[in-house]
Amino acid sequence: MADARPMTTTRVRHAASARSQASAAASDELRGLDLVARRPLVSGPLEVLFALRPGDRALVVAGDAIVAGTTIAERLRDTRLVELAAAATGEGARAGDRWMSTGQSGIRFRRGPGAEAGELLYEHDGHWALAAGEHAEPVECPLAGVVRDVRPGIGIRVRAQGQALLGVEALGDPTSGRLSLGSERGDQRQGRLRSTSLDVGLAGTILVIGSRVDAEALTRARAMGVRGVIVSGLAGKERRDFMASEARQRASLHRLPPFAVLVLDGAMRRPIAGPIAAVLEPLVGRMVAITVDPPAMVFDEPGLSIRPPSADHVRVRSGEHAGDEGRWAGLAGVRRFAGGAFLEAGWVAFGDDPPVSIPIADLERFA
Repeated sequence: MADARPMTTTRVRHAASARSQASAAASDELRGLDLVARRPLVSGPLEVLFALRPGDRALVVAGDAIVAGTTIAERLRDTRLVELAAAATGEGARAGDRWMSTGQSGIRFRRGPGAEAGELLYEHDGHWALAAGEHAEPVECPLAGVVRDVRPGIGIRVRAQGQALLGVEALGDPTSGRLSLGSERGDQRQGRLRSTSLDVGLAGTILVIGSRVDAEALTRARAMGVRGVIVSGLAGKERRDFMASEARQRASLHRLPPFAVLVLDGAMRRPIAGPIAAVLEPLVGRMVAITVDPPAMVFDEPGLSIRPPSADHVRVRSGEHAGDEGRWAGLAGVRRFAGGAFLEAGWVAFGDDPPVSIPIADLERFA
C-alpha cells in the first residue's frame, strides 16, 4: 500500500511526457504550414451586386427585405440616348432621376427619337441626356436577403442570407435551382459533362461537373432548361465560345431563363477539391443560387454542419501534381525544380507513398 502512490505518480509523469512528445512531434510536422496559402472553404453572409446599366430601373430601395424570386429591377433592351430640350426638365433634376413625359405638353427632343420615360444621365449646355428604351425585362433576385444600397446606373447591393462557396469566376446571369450531380461518372470530382448526357429531366437544376465541360454541352444545357453549371475549370476556348453564345442569346427576341457557369479554380483541368465536394454533396436536391459579383454559390441551410478538413490537409493547385491532395509533412527547404528554378518547398505525402517535395507557392489549404 505504501508504494501505490509513488507508482501512480510515476505513471502519470510518463503519460504526461508521452503526450508532450507526441504534441511536439505533431508541431514539428505542421511547422511551416502557415506559409501555405489559405483558402476559405465557406464564407459568412455575402454582399451581392446586381449590376444596373444606364436606363435600368430599380424596383427596390435600401432596407427592403426580399425573398428568392423577387423582381428587383427592370432592364432595358436596346438602350438609346435621347437629348431633351431645356424646358423638358425642372431645375431640381439630378443624374439618376426617373424622367417621364406623362403630364407634360409640347415636349421637344433636340436629338434622337422621342421617348415616354427614361433615366437622366448628365447635363450639357443646359440640356439633359436621357437613356431610354422600348422593351424592359425583369431582373429577379435568386436569393433571400436585405437590400443594402441602390445606385442608378451602377447596381443594387443585397446582403444575402446564408453561406457562400466562393469561386474565381462566374459567367452569365445570377440564377438559382436544385443542386444536382451531373457528371457521367460516379465521382463528380473527376467527371465530364457531354451534350448527349443531357435531358429535360435536368430542367431547373444546377449541375455539379468535375473537371471537363465544353461550350456545346453548356449551350445544350441551357436549351434543356438547366439553370447553371458548377465546374472546377473552364478552358479559354470554351469560355470564349460560351460568351459568344451568351451574346447571341441576349440579342434574341425570346430569352431563356437566367443561366450561369461558376468556375471554382480557373482555366486548368483538375478535379474538384475534396473539401469542396464535401460541402456540395449534402446540398444535393436543395435550392442554391449562383451569383456573378462576387462569383459564388449561395445556400441557406442553417441545419447543415460543415466539417473543415484536417489541419495538415493540403492541395496542389498547379504544377506536375496539380489537383492532387495530400498531407503536409514539414518543410523541405530550398529545392531545385523543372527549368532549373530554386524554390522554397514543403514535403507532401500522397496516400501511403513517400513524401514528395512541392513548391510552397503551388499549394493551398482550406479553412
